[in-house]
Amino acid sequence: MSKVLIIGAGGVGRVVASKCADNPEVFSEIMLASRTLSKCQTIAREVGKGRIQTAQVNADNVPEVVELINRFKPELVINVALPYQDLPIMDACLETGVNYLDTANYEPKDEAKFEYKWQWAYHDKFKEKGIMAVLGCGFDPGVTSIYTAYAAKHHFDELHYLDIVDCNGGDHGKAFATNFNPEINIREITQKGKYWENGKWIETEPHEIKKELNYPEIGTRDSYLIFHEELESLVKNYPTLKRARFWMTFGQEYLTHLRVIQNIGMARIDPVKYKGVDVIPLEFLKYVLPDPGKLGEHYVGETSIGCRIKGIKDGKEKTYYVWNNCSHQKAYKETGTQAVSYTTGVPAMLGAMMVLTKKWNGKGVFNVEEFDPDPFMEKIGEFGLPWQEAANVDLEL
Repeated sequence: MSKVLIIGAGGVGRVVASKCADNPEVFSEIMLASRTLSKCQTIAREVGKGRIQTAQVNADNVPEVVELINRFKPELVINVALPYQDLPIMDACLETGVNYLDTANYEPKDEAKFEYKWQWAYHDKFKEKGIMAVLGCGFDPGVTSIYTAYAAKHHFDELHYLDIVDCNGGDHGKAFATNFNPEINIREITQKGKYWENGKWIETEPHEIKKELNYPEIGTRDSYLIFHEELESLVKNYPTLKRARFWMTFGQEYLTHLRVIQNIGMARIDPVKYKGVDVIPLEFLKYVLPDPGKLGEHYVGETSIGCRIKGIKDGKEKTYYVWNNCSHQKAYKETGTQAVSYTTGVPAMLGAMMVLTKKWNGKGVFNVEEFDPDPFMEKIGEFGLPWQEAANVDLEL
């Protein structure tokens, strides 16, 4: 039985808190903290089952986080705050000697750049402190990386081609809304695309490469090649990969709104003067777009996320597809969130469980595919994200 501190009270934080509260045999005490105390209190009241303590903390402020950790004394900090805050929270964990887990890699606030280098640089410091940092334990990154590790362990001798496919086949009824923090979401999907092929990275213009892909129970959707952070760690940990790509679905109406946002300067992340005050347009836009945490009530349909892999097994070419479909309606009924938050929050809770029950062990900084995938895969369906698999099928890619 272990104490856990969750930092971040958005939709994902709500799911993590709810799922931790459901499992008192592992999470003996839970504290939920964020910059806005009232958000934590609402989550604790609505899904905490009387088991969640709350606190206010500015995750950018290392001394504040250190003080909270020293007061609560958790064994693990689950970071579901903003990616900008990864390094300050890691610094606080180092200072206090507490294990760390997050769902998205660090990015600097002044540049839309997704790289693990800043967090990987902490490996020796965490190792010397005798603690562990688990990076990217959401769905993608997270479950997709574990799917890849599972395929490498059980289905292939060599991985050659990896395509991660992410489809949101749901409808929330809004003209334009993002499924998680608008600032982070828009930064992610407006940067240049990038994929790994023949030992090097190949860069593309945003949404330059499109394929029509078929998704189980959803059908055919326009899918666009974008860069996603797990590709960086997967090509490092699976050097036999000849090509690795990430595909995400976008509707034409969504892309039209996105182009308008960019064309009128609202996607800018540099400050502009407004009545003598520095304002970052994308940060302002976040406050006028629909709150992702409140989309769930009217969301219908499903997400479908998985890995389509080609490689060699016993000297023969093999294909393998492993995926999960998640219903927005079921996610809302259970936790009050939509499926995008649910599919990120459940793996974060389960990753924390793997750490606290010593199924995942180590000292230093690790991506999730570096651990044994089997205990995670055995449990993920039980906690709401069952997976399906198919071998030797047409992968369309």
